[in-house]
Amino acid sequence: MLNEKTNKSCCEGNIESFLKTGNTLCPICKTSGIKVKNITVKHLVINTFEEQVGDTDYYICTNGECDVVYYNNQTNVVFSKNQIKVPIWFKKGADPKYACYCSKVTEEQVINAVVKNGANDLDEVLKLTGAMSNPQCQKNNPLGKCCHKIIQDAINKGLSIRNNI
Repeated sequence: MLNEKTNKSCCEGNIESFLKTGNTLCPICKTSGIKVKNITVKHLVINTFEEQVGDTDYYICTNGECDVVYYNNQTNVVFSKNQIKVPIWFKKGADPKYACYCSKVTEEQVINAVVKNGANDLDEVLKLTGAMSNPQCQKNNPLGKCCHKIIQDAINKGLSIRNNI
C-alpha cells in the first residue's frame, strides 16, 4: 500500500483511470490517445516550441512505434519525440526509460531494486530508489499523472525476472 505522504502528494485521483484513452485519434497512426493537461505539455516541450502549445489541452499518442507524442486535432498542433525534453518511457528507443520522472528513477533501477536488492513491493522500492520522493507529476510525467502504475509495472518485471533466476 502507498504510504500516506505519497498518496496525498503524488497519487491523488483514480489510478485505474491512469491509462484510460480518450476519443481522439493520433493524426498520424490513428491510435486512441490519453488526454493530457496543457501545463504538462508546456513544461515538457523544448523551449523553442513552447509558444506553439497555446492554451488548450492535448492528447498523448499511446502507440510506442509512432513518433508523435502530443497532439491536438482541433488546433492541428503536433509535437514529436524530438520536440520533447524527456524520452517517453513507452515509445520505441526511449533512453533512459524513466519509471519516475520527478525523481529521475529509471525502470532499470526499479528492476535492480527488486532483483539485486530483494525489494518485494512499492514501499521497499521507493525506499531503495528514492522514486516518488519529489512529486511534481503534473509537470514532469509525460501523462501528467502519478507514476505509480509505471513503477508497479517495473516491479512486476523485476519480480518475474527474480522468480525465473
